Amino acid sequence: MNNTKPCRWGILGTANIARKNWQAIRDAANAQLVAVASRESKKATRFIAECQEQVPFSTIPDALGNYESLLSRPDIDAIYLPLPTGLRKEWAIRAANAGKHILVEKPVGCTVADAEEIVAACDRNRVQFMDGVMFAHSRRLQRMRQTLDDNYSIGDIRRITSHFSFLGDDDFFRTNMRADSALEPLGCLGDLGWYCIRFSLWAMGEQLPVQVTGRIHAEMSGTSTGPGVPTEFSGELFFEGGVSASFYCSFRAELAQYAIVNGTRGYLHVPDFVLPYSGAQTRFSVVQSDSPTHGCRFDMNENRTETQVEEPSNNAPGSQESNLFRDFSALVLAGKIDHSWAEMALKTQRVANACLESARTDSTPVRIANHWH
Repeated sequence: MNNTKPCRWGILGTANIARKNWQAIRDAANAQLVAVASRESKKATRFIAECQEQVPFSTIPDALGNYESLLSRPDIDAIYLPLPTGLRKEWAIRAANAGKHILVEKPVGCTVADAEEIVAACDRNRVQFMDGVMFAHSRRLQRMRQTLDDNYSIGDIRRITSHFSFLGDDDFFRTNMRADSALEPLGCLGDLGWYCIRFSLWAMGEQLPVQVTGRIHAEMSGTSTGPGVPTEFSGELFFEGGVSASFYCSFRAELAQYAIVNGTRGYLHVPDFVLPYSGAQTRFSVVQSDSPTHGCRFDMNENRTETQVEEPSNNAPGSQESNLFRDFSALVLAGKIDHSWAEMALKTQRVANACLESARTDSTPVRIANHWH
């Protein structure tokens, strides 16, 4: 490790996902957690004590009893913001106006306009923006990019399929904020479908689809007034050149998180594209099946080649979680703004909301412009 000072972080909110990222900040090597803020100081103190017991920092982060105190601290460079989406715009803009670099959970906003306002605030204040799509920082994704671009393994992409689901219990649907239309109006589409959409855009070289459709298979009203919260959703993305992508996301189906990119020569399969299965390596496969015939005999040969990448899971050092905070911290420490991260987040938001718009209008296709400003 070099002698460069670390990027100094604050966590605004004590959502459960922040526990994983507490460790990711510690393991990033170029980051230091300075403080955690909650609306109640006791809650921040308890959060810090529980995380510190399992994953200790050499200097215990400060516990703050309100969000404003975190944003006003001069010894914090960057804010990790895991607040519910319904509260995110206000505090992300406040953080940007305070000169803090911002890493937010997904979806970025409730609407495209929300996301654009957040990014515009970051641009005005010359601070880095990024959303928390961890797989975008994995070494496996880099290897898969090489495979898709080698013109041999997959060939020309024709179809992309992705699926991310988990089975919520009665308590989840009764109490979890992801079932509250005021806090998480995109429901499973924002929580799980965001990853599916991002994967499809990544596979297509960040190209936007021309048109999308969506369908809500199940929803609930949540605990607030307003439109229902999608709890089971599917969507279709249609790209130039006839390429299509489908995705399914749900709080009502057992845990699964796979993606397939099918082309003219074979297909790429990754069984755990969001959260890698536990182990010291991440994996993906390329399948180039054939079906020779010999008279009455018909064979089907799989011809699967598996690639292993030396990359741990479970947010250990070198995992995609720690890489996310390392990459973000490196940009902050270098004084460089990489706007491509904001552009990808905005594209993802735009596609997600267009799919929801389609679903709300009986799956009427919604066109998306072929350019991005």
